[in-house]
Amino acid sequence: MDRILVINGGMPKGGRTELLTRYIARQYNFDYIDINKADLPLLTGEENQWQLPAVVNFKEKIRLSAGIILISPEYHGGMTGALKNTLDFLTSEELEYKPVALVATAGGGKGGINCLNNMRTVMRGFYANVIPKQIVLDPECFNYDDGTLWEESAKLVDDMVQELLMFVKISSNIIAKM
Repeated sequence: MDRILVINGGMPKGGRTELLTRYIARQYNFDYIDINKADLPLLTGEENQWQLPAVVNFKEKIRLSAGIILISPEYHGGMTGALKNTLDFLTSEELEYKPVALVATAGGGKGGINCLNNMRTVMRGFYANVIPKQIVLDPECFNYDDGTLWEESAKLVDDMVQELLMFVKISSNIIAKM
């Protein structure tokens, strides 16, 4: 199977975004990155940052993935600043034509869609192929006792993953013919 990378764009340890990232990685045997453990500095644009082992390693993981699932809580109408800083270390060289799925974790009754739109806009800047299916999961979507999702939420995630895998397969076929 093609390598899919799930990126946890939330910062609180033990939060819903981390729970969801781990759930998807475990459920589908995908790799994942917690950005709070990626050891990436605040991007300053200085040339020496691009040579840092953490930056080189992160960029290589993205480059080698066949598809990506980005997960972020909505902070003040967008993705987390930490996720944006992380993505700013990338270029279209790693993301051009790469299928990307978007998921927002919301605080309940107040959002998520702006986070999705923000992530979609940024991914478009990399020429990534953001898939049509996107999800917002509120607190009541999670079973906190065992770190899973309730059945309806798990079905939404599965439908999104299946669509992402379809786009990965299509992209692989197209790129192979180029």
